[in-house]
Amino acid sequence: MLIETEAASHSDLQTLVDNSPMSSFQVLMVVICFILNMNDGIDVLVVSFTGSEIVREWALSKSELGYIFSAGLAGMTVGCFLLAPFGDKIGRRKLFIIALSLITSGMLLSSVVSAYYQLLLCRVVTGLGIGGILPTLAAVAAEFSNNKRRDFNVGIVQAGWPIGAILAGFFTAWAIPLFGWRSAFLAAGLVSAVMLVSIVLFMPESLAFLAERQPKNALRQINALLSRMGYASLNALPSVTAMRPTVPFADLFTPAYRVSTFRLWIGIFFGFITLYTLMSWVPTLAKDTGMPFELATYVGTALNVGAFSGGLVFGLVVGRVGLRRLILTFMLIAFGVMLLYGNLSMSYGLMFLMTFFIGFFVQGGFNGYFPTTARVYPAAMRTTGVGLAMGIGRFGAILGPALFGILSDAGLILGLLFSLFSLPLLVAGYMAYTIPSKNLD
Repeated sequence: MLIETEAASHSDLQTLVDNSPMSSFQVLMVVICFILNMNDGIDVLVVSFTGSEIVREWALSKSELGYIFSAGLAGMTVGCFLLAPFGDKIGRRKLFIIALSLITSGMLLSSVVSAYYQLLLCRVVTGLGIGGILPTLAAVAAEFSNNKRRDFNVGIVQAGWPIGAILAGFFTAWAIPLFGWRSAFLAAGLVSAVMLVSIVLFMPESLAFLAERQPKNALRQINALLSRMGYASLNALPSVTAMRPTVPFADLFTPAYRVSTFRLWIGIFFGFITLYTLMSWVPTLAKDTGMPFELATYVGTALNVGAFSGGLVFGLVVGRVGLRRLILTFMLIAFGVMLLYGNLSMSYGLMFLMTFFIGFFVQGGFNGYFPTTARVYPAAMRTTGVGLAMGIGRFGAILGPALFGILSDAGLILGLLFSLFSLPLLVAGYMAYTIPSKNLD
């Protein structure tokens, strides 16, 4: 397909991408985003899989372990606010490099810590990078996808997280008994370093950012991308509307976006409360039942196998059902499964099965918020919008694991805890269902 250069505009390029079949290069960019999210899954969940060993070495209470979980999540929240919006200013690729540098540093330093407060600090640094990279992954996957595959691709990128967590689970079950819990952080840091080098060498800037912001050498970069995607080159930069160096947060509250913005914030906040509580505590809770360390780690792996499966199924059926209705359906089923999990007397086999279904419906449904947010906001404000929504939401991620630890130390039984932490899923489902954005129709 050719573009008439004299009449080409930013919207022409977007229409070209939206309506054309995806090239192998575009598919590769989505795959890279998937692998980056796998890396983030490793970096976030490694502390969950090592939690029981950290507690044993430093004689920590459940509240203190909860603070380790929440330290990384606090860093992720700050990263969403401070780093992610720069993706709309300096570019997606540069943000990836900055974020991966922070993640690599935090993970490698975590492997040599000797005190509780040092690990807390390292988790904050790691979280900063993860918080910057996660919203940007959704934006890049959306911008390299055509309209037909966009929701599926953004959703499947989020399924990379549980795959990374699964790999982390298998590795830690093998490595920690042999080499100690620090070996898990060392291995994760090395994986992050490899991803950093890969982005520096192989990943270009997105076409949407180049056409909208037009940085130095934009025409050369746009033509290189168009060539790799199988399209004709341009002789001049596309016309754009007046540009601003940054996207003011106030843009998210204009009449076109205000209600959608607030409902995204509320839904993601409550979804994160339950999601991160489960991801953080499930392996430790399994070990508290008397399971050996390796088997308890595999319970956490079952959660993430379910999460990947749920994300995959969500992506396959969302085109027929729609984002709003499918998120609500998943959250309602997840609510019921969590009530059963907390109040049934379970054998180890049933515990594995129920954990799988919790991951399937909780994270599978929550992942729908990423394509939803990417659709609500246009390219010029996408990483700002997604980043701020995820940043607000991560206050729930900070609150959930810490509150669960505090309530556990206070003596609340498991059934009551799971009943309480299932309620936020109802709020998350309702908020997604009532987002009014016309871009979701």
